[in-house]
Amino acid sequence: MKEISTKKLVETIVEGIRNRKGQRIVAIDLRKIQEAPVEYMVIAEGTSNTQVSAIADEVDRYVRTETHVHPLATDGQDNAEWIAMDYGTVFVHIMQREPRAFYDIENLWNDGKRTDYADE
Repeated sequence: MKEISTKKLVETIVEGIRNRKGQRIVAIDLRKIQEAPVEYMVIAEGTSNTQVSAIADEVDRYVRTETHVHPLATDGQDNAEWIAMDYGTVFVHIMQREPRAFYDIENLWNDGKRTDYADE
């Protein structure tokens, strides 16, 4: 199996999120932060439990299909307010608006290089 770059993995995750109309997508490059747990963090928003769950399912399916990479762990499917997916070098956070605003992960990692993706 061919190794894929972390950057390609991030791009594929973003495409998967867009496939289910995820909004306010942000990727944060954390490679220059020594204490960061991963190289990248991808954060996106869904409008309901159903959409958050559908986005996470699509990210899993799309990334597996395109890259043959599986998440090491996934958590939060029970209530689908915030689903976290661990791809080793990339953490994915798919959240509803209220928990996203409350936890404000983007600001916790504002030392990283932030890329905002336009909603489609």
